[in-house]
Amino acid sequence: MTGLDTLADGEYTAVVDAVEDGLATVFFERDDEDIGDAVMEATVLPETGRHADAILSVTVADGEVVEWSYDAETTETRREAAQDRFDRLSSRPPSDEDS
Repeated sequence: MTGLDTLADGEYTAVVDAVEDGLATVFFERDDEDIGDAVMEATVLPETGRHADAILSVTVADGEVVEWSYDAETTETRREAAQDRFDRLSSRPPSDEDS
């Protein structure tokens, strides 16, 4: 696991992986590439983004997040895409009897 201090200054997409016992595991992406992750106090996240799979836009400066913004639209879009993938994968292929 990396920490925020390894992230270059700039804009990132943050994905909340899990929130347990007051700690949030957050993965950071830039240009659809995983850049790093960190475990932090959940209270530093926007209240609306304190749940698994929340998508946040963040600004990092000097190894610290200086701005968090919950992205409800992207969170919902990713949730729907994941559900669609799950539904497709869980569909039973037709058996010889169904043909």
